[in-house]
Amino acid sequence: MASSKTSSLVSSKTVVSLFLSSPRTVKSSFLSFTPASPSFKPLRTRSSNATKIDEVTNNILDEDMDQIRRLQNGSDVRGVALEGEKGRTVTLTPAAVEAIAESFGEWVAATESNVNGVIRVSLGRDPRVSGGKLSTAVFAGLARAGCLAFDMGLATTPACFMSTLLPPFEYDASIMMTASHLPYTRNGLKFFTKRGGLTSPEVEKICDLAARKYANRQTKVSTLIRTRPQQVDFMSAYSKHLREIIKERINHPEHYDTPLKGFQARIVVNAGNGSGGFFTWDVLDKLGADTFGSLYLNPDGMFPNHIPNPEDKTAMSRTRAAVLENSADLGVVFDTDVDRSGVVDNKGNPINGDKLIALMSAIVLKEHPGSTIVTDARTSMGLTRFITERGGRHCLYRVGYRNVIDKGVELNKDGIESHLMMETSGHGAVKENHFLDDGAYMVVKIIIEMVRMRLAGSKEGIGSLIEDLEEPLESAELRMNILSEPRDAKAKGIEAIETFRQYIEEGKLEGWELDSCGECWVSEGCLVDSNDHPSAIDAHMYRAKVMDKKSGEEYGWVHMRQSIHNPNIALNMQSVLPGGCLSMTSLFRDRFLEATGVARFLDISDIDNYIGSQS
Repeated sequence: MASSKTSSLVSSKTVVSLFLSSPRTVKSSFLSFTPASPSFKPLRTRSSNATKIDEVTNNILDEDMDQIRRLQNGSDVRGVALEGEKGRTVTLTPAAVEAIAESFGEWVAATESNVNGVIRVSLGRDPRVSGGKLSTAVFAGLARAGCLAFDMGLATTPACFMSTLLPPFEYDASIMMTASHLPYTRNGLKFFTKRGGLTSPEVEKICDLAARKYANRQTKVSTLIRTRPQQVDFMSAYSKHLREIIKERINHPEHYDTPLKGFQARIVVNAGNGSGGFFTWDVLDKLGADTFGSLYLNPDGMFPNHIPNPEDKTAMSRTRAAVLENSADLGVVFDTDVDRSGVVDNKGNPINGDKLIALMSAIVLKEHPGSTIVTDARTSMGLTRFITERGGRHCLYRVGYRNVIDKGVELNKDGIESHLMMETSGHGAVKENHFLDDGAYMVVKIIIEMVRMRLAGSKEGIGSLIEDLEEPLESAELRMNILSEPRDAKAKGIEAIETFRQYIEEGKLEGWELDSCGECWVSEGCLVDSNDHPSAIDAHMYRAKVMDKKSGEEYGWVHMRQSIHNPNIALNMQSVLPGGCLSMTSLFRDRFLEATGVARFLDISDIDNYIGSQS
């Protein structure tokens, strides 16, 4: 019996391998056969082999489709493109990329108006070593969809979007190939139309379509492109666009074309071997800036010096050292694809996270008094006071840069002026720049303000604008891995977070209240998006403010959120009291995780370790 069963399974797998490219053929071969002999009597029951073949076929198809769907990363696509990470296999293959690019091309053709009849799509990429191979797959996919492709070569994410708007290019859509600050082994895709970056639900539709294409293809190898895409030099046009903005807004009384000449600006740029080197030689140098001492400008997809990330401590410390060594007025740190940035002031003080949001808020509120500033819900109580003291309004919203930007777009449609949307990671967008998260544009605004201060006679550096920002006394970020099968992790994460919400609403954690924007001018509770037309939820999250029992004053907050990228839950917290984070973490573990049973399917070792280290 054992040998017979084994033989049947082998036979089933063999048939599946022969018919995998067309699963309907497998079914018709066994179910729709009509014999020539009229005396043939059809079987009334299906053979066990046919059932097994269907089961194996469906399992393989499901696995193939899940492989593509798991590549979705919020509004992006990301995956492992090269071997080299322990415990991780390559998931972003050329065949997968081709299917996704083809589906994007078809989606654009179906949803975007086009007067020319042919969809024109540009592709830019960061310097990752997997970029060349995967670019070929993108072009093959676009060709399958009937699109004309244009190769921008080394580019930035903001430039890809701008290629849909700036004449004479004005492409119908654009793709940026990047995995931002992630290791060299990763890569990904970001998508744009003239309306801006795609939303998570839109990318989900494209990945669903790509999953079906990928699963039903006979071979999982990308085809070669028959016609090379047209190569275009868009980065020169984009650099000129940034230069013109600086010249016009500074309007230097003596040298209009070189407003950064002489004492006005000594700027050190740290591009981290990503795509940001252009900003030094094609923007700052041509405007007359002294950029001596700049770091890692040459693209290198192995990122040999440090992670290109304004949140990275090494990136910031080396930029700080270069600023002090060269007596620079400003240091700039870009991430790989330049949609994020951070700065260092003339005294060597790093400005990122809440400090960068405060700096941009100070600049924007000078230009647009009373504007609403949208941030994610991990920002400090001190930042809220900083914004409101300058006449602005602070809207706390969901974590995720796309969420924050889209909220700003929504507020403006509702007639509420919102000129700055910024997440603590450094993603920031302004209304005047098409709501585009552009790290270079943020730096452009900072440089313009710095030079204006100099022309007005100030000897202070840009850091003087945020001297009164109150910082939290304590802060912590902890992670809890979800203990389940990967396909069940999202549902388990939602269960944990919704249990947290319900537990607090029922008053079972004394002194804890679900947070909102206070007397919100948008709608009560916009922090959790309970307004009249809420956006689609890509990850569940809530923030609770925690009150001191004696004074009744808020001394901290706890933010629990589902990760978009990984099967885990992040716990962020801040406190204005010594020991506040330890107290909140202990209460969270003992009176919520353990009391509700949520701890059964979460790995809380990170929380245990934190409590142990702080006790």
